[in-house]
Amino acid sequence: QVQLVESGGGLVQAGGSLRLSCAFSGDTFRHYGMGWFRQAPGKEREFVAAISWTGSMTYYSDSVKGRFTISRDNAKNTVSLQMSSLKPEDTAVYYCNARLTAYDYWGQGTQVTVSS
Repeated sequence: QVQLVESGGGLVQAGGSLRLSCAFSGDTFRHYGMGWFRQAPGKEREFVAAISWTGSMTYYSDSVKGRFTISRDNAKNTVSLQMSSLKPEDTAVYYCNARLTAYDYWGQGTQVTVSS
C-alpha cells in the first residue's frame, strides 16, 4: 500500500520561503507521477504542481507559476515543493499526491500559513 508523508509546513511571513517534502513508500516510486494540491478553509482542493515520473515534465497552476518549483529524487523516493515569494493567499493545507493510471494516493497534509 502506497504511503505518503508530507513535512516542512509552518508559519512564514509574506515574501518568505518554505520547502515541503513528501516521502513515498509501498511501491516503485519512479512509476508514479507526483503532485501537490492545496485546500484553504472553506474552499475546494486545488491543483498546485505536478511532475512526471522521469522528472522531465513539470506543470504549475497559474497562481504559483514562477514562485514554486516541484522536483523529485527517484533515488530517495521523495518529491519536494520549493515555495518562494509566499503570499497570504497561499495559506492552506498542502497535500502530496501520487498517481499511476487509475490509482490515486494522498498524504495527510501539512499546514502552510503565510502572515501578512
